[in-house]
Order: sequence, then C-alpha cells, then structure tokens
Amino acid sequence: MRENDMLEKEEIFSKVLRAGRRTYFFDVRATKADDYYITITESKKFTEEDGSFHFKKHKIYLYKEDFTAFSEILEEMTSYVLNHKGEEVISERHQKDFKKEFAFEKAEDEHRILDKSFTDIEFDDI
Repeated sequence: MRENDMLEKEEIFSKVLRAGRRTYFFDVRATKADDYYITITESKKFTEEDGSFHFKKHKIYLYKEDFTAFSEILEEMTSYVLNHKGEEVISERHQKDFKKEFAFEKAEDEHRILDKSFTDIEFDDI
C-alpha cells in the first residue's frame, strides 16, 4: 500500500483546539486490523530570541478498552477543578486579552514608583 493510501486510511476523524501557544489535535485513527483508537496531541510553539521557532509535541494514544475509565476520570478531575476554583482564569498570562508587553511595562512602572518614593541619603547628611 502506498504511503498516501496508508495516511488516508489511518486518519478517520479529527478536531483541533487552539489554546494560545498550545494546539490540541484529537484524531480518530485506524489500526492495521481496521479497529479505531484516539490520539490526542499537544503541540506547543516555542519562539527563539532570533525570531525562529519550533514546536514540541506530546502524544497520548487512547484505546477503546480505556475510553470509559479515561472519560470518567477526566470528568471527575475537570469537575473537581471547576468546583474548587471556578471557571475564571487566575493566571494573567492565560487571559485571552493578556499582553506580555503591558505586563512588562506595568512592572517597570511599579519599579519607577518605588524608586521615586525612596529618599536618597548622602553620608554627609548623617
């Protein structure tokens, strides 16, 4: 079988979730025996100082015999987090409207305010 035919057979159904620097790919794939399983891939973009970038990927293979237990635990874990912390995102950098430059400027402004409120004392004054 040609490589393209194999890829077409392997990828059955896909969904993508973009979440900031991370992208999650949910794919239904087929085994050689034509049974289905799920892969969940996290792809995270890293930008270098020179402007170049690369991606790191992590993949989970989820087989049918584990679907029920996996979904029960995932539901339990997500419910636990939402019940204890709510849906509001606490970390500023994960807010949709967060601007890295703004946070840096704010930190510098706070630093300048602290510098201005500090009194310079000369040793001659003592």
